[in-house]
Amino acid sequence: MAELLTVENLIALLTLTSLEIVLGIDNIVFIAILSSKLPEHQRNKGRQWGLGLAMLTRILLLLCISWIMRLTEPLFSVFGHGFSGRDLILAIGGLFLLAKATYEIHDKLEAAQAGPDKVTAASLGKVLVQILMVDIVFSLDSVITAVGMVDHVAIMIIAVMLAVGVMMVFARPISEFVERHPTMKMLALSFLLLIGVMLVAESFDKHIPKGYIYFAMAFSLGVELLNLRLRGSKTAEA
Repeated sequence: MAELLTVENLIALLTLTSLEIVLGIDNIVFIAILSSKLPEHQRNKGRQWGLGLAMLTRILLLLCISWIMRLTEPLFSVFGHGFSGRDLILAIGGLFLLAKATYEIHDKLEAAQAGPDKVTAASLGKVLVQILMVDIVFSLDSVITAVGMVDHVAIMIIAVMLAVGVMMVFARPISEFVERHPTMKMLALSFLLLIGVMLVAESFDKHIPKGYIYFAMAFSLGVELLNLRLRGSKTAEA
């Protein structure tokens, strides 16, 4: 225990926790969108259980670090490009996000045209299965980041638990804010499309710096918040 409680390890813990929170933003967006499909009395449960599954997935993967490292070894080649287990997981996860976000955009627009009678609530089990599938993809990115930064598995696990704890606190207000504003929900779905494209590109070794992705998301979010404030001011004046 004394070996873990050093200044260097505490700094690593704070840094890794911060990075885990940033990397978890896309996970919160996905969970917020899926939980909005649940009946109102199950939405908070869906968010909390979804984030609990995310934490459990990350911890299990951290306990299998040697297996995670072997995922980078090529399994087969297609047109001269070697695909590893990690590449396959990223490609499948990216395609799933693209398909899911496209379906949700279609469902949102069709539901708006059809009226409230056509809207049906999803089951909690179905939503949790979808969250678990995407958690595996997001967790892989998170775990690889942790392994590259910290030597002690215990510190990695503590950082993951702290990050998920912070996300649990903010998941509900973020989800409710997205649900109150349809344009924010559409913007969040666009973010998922962007992340899906990034994951597919990563599976083909086409690295897109995450800073660009997060800047684009932050800029778009900032513009939309200004739009919401402007519309709110006009409504108040009227």
